[in-house]
Amino acid sequence: MKKYLKRIVPIVLSLLILFNITNVHAAQNYSNLKVGSRGEKVSLLQKTLNNKGFSAGKVDGIFGKNTRKAVITFQKASKIKVDGIAGKQTQSKLYEKSTNTTASRGTSLSRNTNETDLYWLSRIIHAESQGEPYSGKVAVGSVILNRVASNEFPSTVKSVIFEYYQNIPQFSPVAEGTIYNTPSEESIKAAKEALNGKKPVGNATYFFNPKKAEGKWIVKNKTYVAKIGEHVFYK
Repeated sequence: MKKYLKRIVPIVLSLLILFNITNVHAAQNYSNLKVGSRGEKVSLLQKTLNNKGFSAGKVDGIFGKNTRKAVITFQKASKIKVDGIAGKQTQSKLYEKSTNTTASRGTSLSRNTNETDLYWLSRIIHAESQGEPYSGKVAVGSVILNRVASNEFPSTVKSVIFEYYQNIPQFSPVAEGTIYNTPSEESIKAAKEALNGKKPVGNATYFFNPKKAEGKWIVKNKTYVAKIGEHVFYK
């Protein structure tokens, strides 16, 4: 038995070393992906972009216009070279493990709150209401969470924010790319308050700025709740 182990251990160690070397090589083996590229690498690119909220459309392994647009949006958000080509820099940034430290700032969070919800909620609050009063920021966060709790909308913060209707984003910051801007401390604090149950506008699931949008469908079909700053809220 001992002789057997003496023989097998070096073999296993050699295989592990070879496996690690292969993985390192694969991680460094980037190839430029651009319009016209096809294959598994493109599928992985599309899937990762979608998972991180940069809509590349259908995961089909074909680098088309939607994938290029998603790559450009990601490059802008990451503050790296913007060329619509997923090269080494873009892929390195895209595939790296993200670390979100915002949960340690400001007010505490309930145990059920996860960092992904805080990450996206603070960004939509900042993008939609950075010029609004603090209560208006919390109200916007509350609307997102009310949608999560409703059967009429997607079931996560991120999916609510990135919901499309007839190929049109439900929230303008998604279309404009401002959803990826770094949120202010106040927006992060407002997101935490909303996540902890603060509801300045009750069960409202809609809001808009009358100076920027007519909101005819909302006014006609929903019930007015309140006005905070420039935003009006409906349920």
